Amino acid sequence: MTDTGKNRIWVLADDRAGNVNQAIGIAEAMACPFERIDIAYGMAARLPNFVRRASLMGVAPRSRGRLHAPWPDLVIAAGRRTAPVARWIKKQSGGKTRLCQIMRPDGGEGDFDLIAVPAHDGVAPANNVLTIPGAPHRISEARLVLEGKAWRQRFKDMPAPRIALIIGGSTKKTRFTAEMAREVTQMALHAAGQSGGSLLVTTSRRTGQENESLIADYLEQADVPFHLHGWNSTGENPYFGYLALADILIVTGDSVSMCCEACAAPGGVYIYAPDGIAAPRHRRLHQTLLDRGYARLLAYGEAAGKAQMPDQIEAFAHPSLQPARLVAQRCLALIGE
Repeated sequence: MTDTGKNRIWVLADDRAGNVNQAIGIAEAMACPFERIDIAYGMAARLPNFVRRASLMGVAPRSRGRLHAPWPDLVIAAGRRTAPVARWIKKQSGGKTRLCQIMRPDGGEGDFDLIAVPAHDGVAPANNVLTIPGAPHRISEARLVLEGKAWRQRFKDMPAPRIALIIGGSTKKTRFTAEMAREVTQMALHAAGQSGGSLLVTTSRRTGQENESLIADYLEQADVPFHLHGWNSTGENPYFGYLALADILIVTGDSVSMCCEACAAPGGVYIYAPDGIAAPRHRRLHQTLLDRGYARLLAYGEAAGKAQMPDQIEAFAHPSLQPARLVAQRCLALIGE
């Protein structure tokens, strides 16, 4: 999107899709024109930010050519590696460019006009720090209405309640095991069977081929209507349709973004989080979502002192989780909109 209005807004977009979605989600929530500036890195980007400081160190030459005057009024960026670039832009503008950084910049915090951090990151309070209940995303209520209209006819034969099963997978610190794949699939099948409903199932790149095959086998063997979109499926991705149309959503607790996007949807959200699936910061996010009524717990391990299953998996009402909107409001104030 190209800026044609009073204020120039840049979104720094690197090779990490999760970070990019957070930054674009905030820009979209501002409802102002913005320009996406793609950033590619070299090896030096791995250096800590106290070395890179306010510079283009580690930015690939082809990306440096995109960074030139006229300088923007606002830069929105996410993640550690974009922070020195944002600081450099502010320096080139003579300090006029306002900076919104999502997540900790790991250095030069005073240069940022706004640092938006999820509550589960545990960042100390400061005048330029905004604590938000989860990660920003691009799932607005308006988008869900449009996606619901687009997909409703294709899922008209899936009996209610429709239960979306959103499956992540292994991370650098945790492993999504075959036992977890079996358990969460059987929990979803049991809930759909008990209620006379259907399943809408999607997997991710991190699920793994063996786990995907296991999940597909369990679905095929059960007497429950289902729609499966695996990671390697070639058809149009129905993920947003699932979010819009599901009465109940079961999401694995390994992904911050998946949990937060599910909590934007209207259906009742259950987080599947047995021992071993979630890092400590993910567990802190789960607790925030539980405490604020966005989600309910499907499973933690006995070691966590939690029940393994709720008495009943049922639809329930909750607020739409919209952290991007909270950040957008502060950004609009920064540029006088």
